[in-house]
Amino acid sequence: MTKKNKLDRRTIYTVNTIKDSFLELINQEPYSQINVAKLCRHADMTRSTFYSHFDNLSAVLNAVLDDAMLFTNDTQATATIDPTISLDLLKENESLLPACQRIADSSKYRQLLMDPNLNDYIIGRIVAHEKDRIVPAIQKRTGLNESEAELLFIYSIHGSFAINKRHHFVKDDAWYRELQLLNQFTSAGYESIKENNSN
Repeated sequence: MTKKNKLDRRTIYTVNTIKDSFLELINQEPYSQINVAKLCRHADMTRSTFYSHFDNLSAVLNAVLDDAMLFTNDTQATATIDPTISLDLLKENESLLPACQRIADSSKYRQLLMDPNLNDYIIGRIVAHEKDRIVPAIQKRTGLNESEAELLFIYSIHGSFAINKRHHFVKDDAWYRELQLLNQFTSAGYESIKENNSN
């Protein structure tokens, strides 16, 4: 084993320790109460070790959110769910779920999503991560230009996040019924826009 491999493994371990400690702290207190010193104490490491891997606490947050996005990335996900899809089929096809719900499927991210201080920031990261895939799907479905389709996408992400937060990101039967209703509403809107654009 080379020295480089040992170093890489040590680096990966340290970075993961920092991210895991960050998530553990988020489960105990809001993001606004966490700082680098507290995170270092929790992770049992020095500040110099922390700063050799991250510039600040926001960088840790970004890394955690990027992990969550990669964990849930599914190129088969669509812009909206078919409004005729049954609840049972919806429950069996996780790729059809809103991005924020796919992230929340892992309990370690749930409290992070519930932190009110981070809502807008997290939504912004979801939009940045998903828009290159979802916006063209909305364009195809509606005939809108890119800017207009992105507007609808941002609107739907904010609404989806709010509904998911209301349910504490727990997928119970009531949540599935609401999701189906909202997707019927969205789908009808897309169809109406497409019809108006073709006239």
